[in-house]
Amino acid sequence: MSTVEANVEVAGNPVPEGNDLEITEARNARVGDITVRRMLPLRLRRSVGAWCFIDHYGPMDVDGVAGMNVPPHPHIGLQTVTWLLSGNVLHRDSLGSEQLIRPGQLNLMTSGRGIAHAEESPAEHDPTLHGVQLWVALPDASRHVDPAFEHHGELPATGLGGFVITVLVGELAGAASPATTFSPIVGAQLSATGRPASCPLPLRPDYEHVLFVVTGQASANGVQLAPGHLLYSPAGRHELALAAPSGSTLILLGGEPLREQLLMWWNFVARTPAEIGAAAAAWRAGDFGSVGGYRGDPLPAPPLDVARLKRPR
Repeated sequence: MSTVEANVEVAGNPVPEGNDLEITEARNARVGDITVRRMLPLRLRRSVGAWCFIDHYGPMDVDGVAGMNVPPHPHIGLQTVTWLLSGNVLHRDSLGSEQLIRPGQLNLMTSGRGIAHAEESPAEHDPTLHGVQLWVALPDASRHVDPAFEHHGELPATGLGGFVITVLVGELAGAASPATTFSPIVGAQLSATGRPASCPLPLRPDYEHVLFVVTGQASANGVQLAPGHLLYSPAGRHELALAAPSGSTLILLGGEPLREQLLMWWNFVARTPAEIGAAAAAWRAGDFGSVGGYRGDPLPAPPLDVARLKRPR
């Protein structure tokens, strides 16, 4: 997806006294004709592990309407992770990839030094749309790799306490994803299917984590969660006590703290204002390549004042 929103901090709800967990609330943002719940980045937290962007959209009725339509736009310095709970979305990119994604499948695009892509609902699309769009910041040593795209039609799954755990990237509860990663991270969907679920969810203590609900509700160490809440757990925790009623679905993301200063502007993740300025100029010059098959104009880059672009504190 593409964004033109400013990154802002959103105040959170209180958590039980003595709990080191932190909860914040999403803000609404527009992506084309779709309103999304944007949960990351925050002004005081640009990333969790290498995860630096979280959008949750839907469920929405797209029966008889265009649905998703995000024109061609560029990325540098990141991976995009597309995950659907319902509906279908067509991905096209400047490498020539064209891939329809459905629930339970993973689209993973590595921008590296630069790629352009578009996402849209196909002409014959499902009547509902519900999913998440995630970005992973590439570490400094890998952020200029060649762009790449991969699609995983099946992912490993395991069960724990009534939860079905599908591992998108990394490893969790003994299941490991085949998706390519460039830093130690984990991403998983936890679904309470058929009956209420509860378990002590094992966590890597060297990872920091976030957890959010996409369907239903849940509790984590006594903190109540609903869609739009983002729960943060700092490194050092070995497990979370999770519980959710039947029909609820959660997303867990985590990783080793990145410990790198990130500079995010529009669809770029960089380190300096000069890199952002060069990428914007390259996009305006058409140097990212074309996205074949998309009917319509690419997204123009918003105005950029490099002199005012600062590193995050």
